[in-house]
Amino acid sequence: MRFAGVAVAVAGVLVAAGAITYSVAEDGGSDAQTPAADSADAGFARDMAVHHQQAVEMSYIVRDRTSDEEVRRLAYDIAQTQANQRGMLLGWLDLWGLPKVSSKAPMTWMGMGDMASGKDGALMPGMATNTEMKKLNTLKGRPAEVFYLQLMTDHHKGGVHMAEGCVAKCTVGVEKRLAQGMVEAQQSEIDLMAGMLKERGAKARS
Repeated sequence: MRFAGVAVAVAGVLVAAGAITYSVAEDGGSDAQTPAADSADAGFARDMAVHHQQAVEMSYIVRDRTSDEEVRRLAYDIAQTQANQRGMLLGWLDLWGLPKVSSKAPMTWMGMGDMASGKDGALMPGMATNTEMKKLNTLKGRPAEVFYLQLMTDHHKGGVHMAEGCVAKCTVGVEKRLAQGMVEAQQSEIDLMAGMLKERGAKARS
């Protein structure tokens, strides 16, 4: 019964996230006014694409480190959702004719360019360090599940903060809607992962 309940919860959260992604994708991101290279719209697209890529990597790592179907399902669906959203963000940069990289520090568009130094690979708030990624690759079973859920909870908290920044600062309507969808979906997943951690006798790191 516990497995069935968690499976339904996971499915509900991720169906909602997928619906948000695809409904936004249909809009196309082609609002009348093209944003500038140093705009919040461009900065969010670049930074969240990088942020999402690490979530995808972590999710595929844990799928190979555990046989637990609850965690494997969650990890797979997070990877698929965030890979799709990453493609949309990079596609919009192409559509706008803007570079996918910037010489400015990550989070500059939020006025937080000095917040993350990139120390040990953690370029933005919530991102795992290189050391943590290597550790995840060494764990198996329950320890891998717990560490992944803790890392992804931190990752989602950082992602929610960035998405809220876009909701407040971005001007392209379709991007603001995607960002709001990220806030709602990732907060739901944070709540879900808190329950999964509790079932495993653990809790979020912060």
